[in-house]
Amino acid sequence: MAVRRKEGYLSAKESRQISRENRRITREYEKQWKRKNVPESEYLTQMRDPGNVVEFEDLHTYFFTDSGTVKSVDGVTFEVPAGKTVGIVGESGCGKSVTSLSLMQLIQRPQGQIVKGSIRLNLGDRAIEVTRTPQEVMQKIRGKYVSMIFQEPMTSLNPVLRIGRQIDEVIALHDGAEMSRDQIRAKSIQMLDLVGIAGGERVCRMYAHELSGGMRQRVMIAIALACSPRLIIADEPTTALDVTIQAQILDLLSQLKQQTGASIMLITHDLGVIAEMADEVVVMYAGRIVEKGSAEEIFDAPAHPYTIGLMASRPMAGKEVEMLYSIPGKVPNPVNMPSYCYFRDRCPMRQPVCDGPYPPAVKLSESHSAACWRYLPDGTVSGEPSGGPERSSKDSLEGSSEHSPEDSLEDSSEKEGGTAK
Repeated sequence: MAVRRKEGYLSAKESRQISRENRRITREYEKQWKRKNVPESEYLTQMRDPGNVVEFEDLHTYFFTDSGTVKSVDGVTFEVPAGKTVGIVGESGCGKSVTSLSLMQLIQRPQGQIVKGSIRLNLGDRAIEVTRTPQEVMQKIRGKYVSMIFQEPMTSLNPVLRIGRQIDEVIALHDGAEMSRDQIRAKSIQMLDLVGIAGGERVCRMYAHELSGGMRQRVMIAIALACSPRLIIADEPTTALDVTIQAQILDLLSQLKQQTGASIMLITHDLGVIAEMADEVVVMYAGRIVEKGSAEEIFDAPAHPYTIGLMASRPMAGKEVEMLYSIPGKVPNPVNMPSYCYFRDRCPMRQPVCDGPYPPAVKLSESHSAACWRYLPDGTVSGEPSGGPERSSKDSLEGSSEHSPEDSLEDSSEKEGGTAK
C-alpha cells in the first residue's frame, strides 16, 4: 500500500494504486454477497446463548476509500438479550451506526464491507450467520425479524409516496401473501393507531412533508413495528425533536417494548436517554468497545477514562458549574490507527504502561468490563484485544491508580482552565 506523505496528502499515483487495490478486494466480497440459490446450510448457525436475539463477535467492518482503509468497526463483541434494551453510546464516528448497519446488511457497498467476525441472529426457530447470508435472503429478514428506526425520518421516508403506501409495502412484502389490499391497509391504520397517531385513515393519504417531526418519527416506528420484529434498532430516534416530543417518543418505545416483547438496540449520544431506557450499556470509542456493563454499573461506577469523561461532560441539575468538562484532544485518524490504546493521547489518567499494545478487556464484575491498563496491576498482556475474551481482575480497581478516576479528571481539567465543580 502507498505511504502517506508527512503533510497528509496523497499523490495521484498513490491514489490510483489504492483505488486499484480497493477494487480488487471489494470485488471478491461482492461476489460472495451477491450469490444466488445459496444452500441454507451455508448460513445457518447456532446461538452461543439461545436467550440472545443477536450476538456480535469480533466484528470488523471496513470502508475501502481512495485515502486508505477506514476501520469503522474494529473488533466489536456484545450481545442483545431477548426482551432487553441495550444502549450503545459514544462520540460521532465511533462506529455505533455502522455496527447496526452491518447487522442489517445496509452498509454502503462496494466501499463498505464486513471483513471479519460473526453476527448471529436468532429468528426463533433457527439462527443465521448474517455475514454469510446472501442478499436475496436478507431482504426477507429485514423488516420481519429485525427492523430499524432511522436517524432522520424526513430523509428516510419517501417524499413522493403517501404514508399509507409506505407502511402497506412492508406488510405486503412479509405478511401479505394471504391478505387482501383492504386487509393490508387496515393493518397499516392499526399500526398508526398503535404509535399514537389519531385519524390513521387520513394520515395514510398524506405525504411526509405534511407531517410534523414527531409524527414522522412515529410513522417510522409504525413501519419498523409493522411485522412484529424480534429486534428493533433505534438509531438516535429523538434527533432533531424538541424535548417534549423526545419524551413522548421514548415513552412510546418503552410501551411498545412491553406490549410486543421485542428487544431494542438503542443508539444515541444522549446519556439521559440511555439512563432512562437501557438495561445494558455498551460504550464505543474509535470503532472498539471500551466498556460495557449494566446501566447501574456504568452510571454508578464508570471505569474507563473515556466513560468517566462522558459522564463528567453532562450538565447536572442542582450542581453549580463554571464550565462543563470537555475531553481534550481528538479521535485518532481512522485510516491510520495507532497500535496502542486509541484513547491514550487524550487520557488524563495515562500511565507508562499505556504506551504498550492495545489493552485487553478486563472483567470488573460478572457483567462489567473495561479495556484499560489501569485494571491490570501487573501491567502485562494476558488477554485478547477488547473484541475478544475478557480477563477477570477483582481487586484491580483498588490500587491500580493512586487517585480515583474522578480525582484524575478534576486535576486534568484544572490545567485546562475550568470544569464542573
